[in-house]
Amino acid sequence: MGKHDEAFILWFDDIGIEDVPLVGGKNASLGEMHQKLTSKGVDVPNGFSITAYAYRHLLKTAGIGQAIEDALADLDTHDLRNLQARGEKARNIIRTADFPEDLRSAILESYKKMEEMYGPSVDVAVRSSATAEDLPDASFAGQQETYLNIRGPEQLIDSCRRCFASLFTDRAISYRHDKGFGQFDVYLSIVVQKMARSDSASSGVMFSIDTESGFEDAVFITGAWGLGETVVQGAVNPDEFYVFKPTLKQGKRPIVGKTIGSKEIKMIYDNDPNTEEPVKTINTTPEERGKYVINDDEILQLAKWACIIEDHYGKGMDIEWAKDGDGVNVGTGKLFIVQARPETVHSQASKGSIETYKLKEKGKVLVEGLAVGTKIGQGEANVIAAVIDIHSFIRRGRSWLPT
Repeated sequence: MGKHDEAFILWFDDIGIEDVPLVGGKNASLGEMHQKLTSKGVDVPNGFSITAYAYRHLLKTAGIGQAIEDALADLDTHDLRNLQARGEKARNIIRTADFPEDLRSAILESYKKMEEMYGPSVDVAVRSSATAEDLPDASFAGQQETYLNIRGPEQLIDSCRRCFASLFTDRAISYRHDKGFGQFDVYLSIVVQKMARSDSASSGVMFSIDTESGFEDAVFITGAWGLGETVVQGAVNPDEFYVFKPTLKQGKRPIVGKTIGSKEIKMIYDNDPNTEEPVKTINTTPEERGKYVINDDEILQLAKWACIIEDHYGKGMDIEWAKDGDGVNVGTGKLFIVQARPETVHSQASKGSIETYKLKEKGKVLVEGLAVGTKIGQGEANVIAAVIDIHSFIRRGRSWLPT
């Protein structure tokens, strides 16, 4: 048994990429970068992980493992009503469980240390980190919950409770089933990380390869105003930038493409004491929509970091970045890396063949947006106003098709 195997809390300085079984992919990657890449100039906000052992301790101490197993006993992931009902029951079991006092104390003691580093009531991001996250042939990222601008002991404990429960989101349950994982083969760790104040600046996602073609000599950067959830969730059309890696590494400034996005909304802090949600989404101004979210120096800085991260991991990477606001109480104006994971689309593609698809017929355009991938699909368009209505789709073969 390793020295960390029964720890509730591990700081980023305690963990590396080999610790996925203890803290999940997200935490392991943050620890790896914080330990080994900050010396190379890559800025990663500090934080700590609440371990998978802590999650198992919660299940055991609260005596809820069997109850969750019973809730999922007659699971049918092809019956969406069944999936919704079983998932909701499993989540409620965790949300209402008694939180172990020893685990609560360990979390709050670590938060106090964060306050010593960054100030009273420090704002943190609370993110889930599944222990099987981001394997080369499967990405578990984004299936559990994230909570932003969390401040103080009670908000932190409540967010951790909801993170643990989100291991059993409908999407996560279904994905584990489809990928051949047992529902108890994956455990949950939690990231507690100092937030970059991108609510007053910008953030986005970048890839160390071109996601459209798989071209390995380009860094592709996207960005929008505010917190990065809008970009990660695909809720905005972001700015896009391309940088050519070979000449970047020679010290040149090879920005080879810039496209301005509409960026119609942004997510910011909501510190109104009369509201329950710590963040809110608002419309951007015309000035913001017509302006790039980062300048050329910042584009090049991010691209350099993408190269450093890719070289360290030895593979194409999917990286989240954020910029501090520049002003009183909103940060330093600096750039930060807040996540990095292996790119899982083009890394799995065959290097010996190229597939192209052509649209031979055209119809009336109903909606436009940025494409993800290069294939073509067809079928009747259905509008689902809320997740609760997803049962109006049935599954046939490997596709969700309308009834």
